[in-house]
Amino acid sequence: MDFSVSASAMSGETTKEDITVLYVDDEQTNLFSFKASFRRDFNVITATSGQEALKIMEENKVHVAVSDQRMPGMTGIEFFQELKKTQPDPIRVLLTGYADINAVIDAINKGEVYRYVTKPWNSDELRNLINSAFELFRLREENRVLTEKLIRANEQLEFLLRQNLIS
Repeated sequence: MDFSVSASAMSGETTKEDITVLYVDDEQTNLFSFKASFRRDFNVITATSGQEALKIMEENKVHVAVSDQRMPGMTGIEFFQELKKTQPDPIRVLLTGYADINAVIDAINKGEVYRYVTKPWNSDELRNLINSAFELFRLREENRVLTEKLIRANEQLEFLLRQNLIS
């Protein structure tokens, strides 16, 4: 899996191509509405079920996954639980038209969601939320890269120290 972030994203500049959002909802009108609202800001991919979304995730690099909670077959939380088993990096946002405290608790505890948003969404607020979620994704990726560099540097220093101790 390649979760590298583009040079423009690493510098803090983002373009539509930098941020890929997967939106999962069983209601076709919501999928059309989401895509119409955000296609100019993000690379939007849609799915009508959790199972379809998991297949899409196998073939696409997604930064932010937004899912409706109440869907037949697999809830949004169940989708996030399955997703984090194979791809823990995408930031998860749960979107629902129902105020269900148990869903909120499960979303946090089981699906490790970044935010819980109610329908109907406010486009400006959701756009800002997706941008914030991408920033978190970018920072985590940058941290991972820097940690890997630090580990390699430490290994090289240990090697040099051993060489000096031997000679």
